[in-house]
Amino acid sequence: MRVLFVVPPLAGHVNPTVAVAAELTARGHQVAWTGPAAALEPLLPAGALLYPAGDRGAAGGHDVLHARWRDLRGVAALRFLWADVLIPLARAMLPGVHGAVAAFRPDVLVADQQALAGAVVARRYGLPWATSATTSAEFTRPFAGVPKVGEWVAQSIAALLADCGAPAGWDPRFSPHLVLVFSTPALIGAAGPDPAGPGAAEAPGYPPHYAFVGPAFGARPTTTGFPWHRLDPARPRVLVSLGTLNREAGARFYPAVLRAADALADRAQLILAAPGDLVGAVPPHLVHQEYVPQLQLLPHLDAVLCHGGHNTVCEALAYGLPLVVAPVRDDQPIVARQVAEAGAGVRVRFGRARADELHRALAAVLDDPAHRRAARRIQASFAAAGGAPAAADRLEKLPHGQRPQLSRRGAVRTVTEKGP
Repeated sequence: MRVLFVVPPLAGHVNPTVAVAAELTARGHQVAWTGPAAALEPLLPAGALLYPAGDRGAAGGHDVLHARWRDLRGVAALRFLWADVLIPLARAMLPGVHGAVAAFRPDVLVADQQALAGAVVARRYGLPWATSATTSAEFTRPFAGVPKVGEWVAQSIAALLADCGAPAGWDPRFSPHLVLVFSTPALIGAAGPDPAGPGAAEAPGYPPHYAFVGPAFGARPTTTGFPWHRLDPARPRVLVSLGTLNREAGARFYPAVLRAADALADRAQLILAAPGDLVGAVPPHLVHQEYVPQLQLLPHLDAVLCHGGHNTVCEALAYGLPLVVAPVRDDQPIVARQVAEAGAGVRVRFGRARADELHRALAAVLDDPAHRRAARRIQASFAAAGGAPAAADRLEKLPHGQRPQLSRRGAVRTVTEKGP
């Protein structure tokens, strides 16, 4: 089987596909990726087959878009995400994804929910395709509180389909064949977006082609120089991270963290992953690094304070760690709500974070065993879901017939194969 992953230039959306691809490769299948090559190359393993798609689509480049998006919140951030990022990205990626399909000739296509071009091209060629849902936000009616925004998003997607010559009346965010959800109902909740569907036993309210596989952990770039010797075995340890995209938005947040760390110094050790120019002077009882080896660090921790990024939240819960979540934008408020409603942590404010609020929240997740019990309940659900092997199982079961006979004319000529 040949599987093509269509992904946006976002680490949290690429990482699970790396794990699933490794499992498929171990079973003898062939895999490739397509998306903005400059951003994807550092995220993919050595030897990965990558077809460029969408590198020239962002006006001014992805760095410029990120700088404009960084300070937006709420509805403004949602509108920017769709109007300035996802819809233009889909248009920009379409030629490259067409070329990748023509060159690689996949049996199955896996399209990230935020890489809409993948679903459009799969449908165009009649390919069986799966949705890669690397955030749980789309499964809890994200626009329930802002229905006009939801209508505008639907209209934007409909306009994209019309411009591409695709049929109307379907949603490229949800495959009718298979939806791989890298979470479980223990975190998301039981009520799905289509309650009329005959839900699977482990996911009541969701259609049976929704596969809740839990987190899938792939290989990550090596982070060197972490001072492991500074971890204090006598105190609980808490990681503080705003992820890769939101770290630069923490100019007001990091000082509040430092003040909370001072108040907790005699009973907990904080490990802060943040840009040095935004942190300033760091007290000796706190460990500060620009970047940390997060997956390697999690087994040594007792709690996590983060922005509510889906990957970070699920990685923490996979180790049974309770959370303090300070959501910044986009899907993060929804993920934070899911954590709080599941009992696995506490939600705090990001924009107006205060040291005393952070202090109380951290003390709550460290002292109240209920939060840890809830986190471990979700941890057990993740383990039972199966992760990357379960995702590979479901992809292998997708019906695929004769590979589409496509002309190679128009295929992407620059194919990147990462060296060792």
